[in-house]
Amino acid sequence: MPCSITRPLVIFGDRWTLLILKFAFSGIRRFNGFQSALGISRSRLQDRLDRLIEHEILVKQKAAVGAYEEYRLTQKGHDIYPILMAIRDWGDTYMAPDGAPVRYTHQGCTGEAHAGLECDVCGKDLTARDVVPEPGPGLLESGQSVNQVAT
Repeated sequence: MPCSITRPLVIFGDRWTLLILKFAFSGIRRFNGFQSALGISRSRLQDRLDRLIEHEILVKQKAAVGAYEEYRLTQKGHDIYPILMAIRDWGDTYMAPDGAPVRYTHQGCTGEAHAGLECDVCGKDLTARDVVPEPGPGLLESGQSVNQVAT
């Protein structure tokens, strides 16, 4: 389906994949570290790691020290960080009645990191009410309408 929301869901379609990425951003790099942090079965963890490698979100490489292999985020993987922060913002707002369990602060100042949506031309902050889906080049090539993929 030519939809840039649906396509990534093939990769991120379960909680384990997003949790692996969360822990990768926190500095976990080894298989046993992910397994310990997540409490996930070895086969399920390997499946999710393999999928992230296949989609070039993680790369598997020899550790700088020792005979271990590490899973490292690629640039494509680092570009997922705002997605995790958006999920965290929503979770803090609607699912953390006692307040945020973790603060993500800007290194070097007292500010807190938050995801945002803004216009790439005027810089105005946007909400869903401000955005209108229109056909893009990938949709025009597919022959489908915006309504078939945007709803």
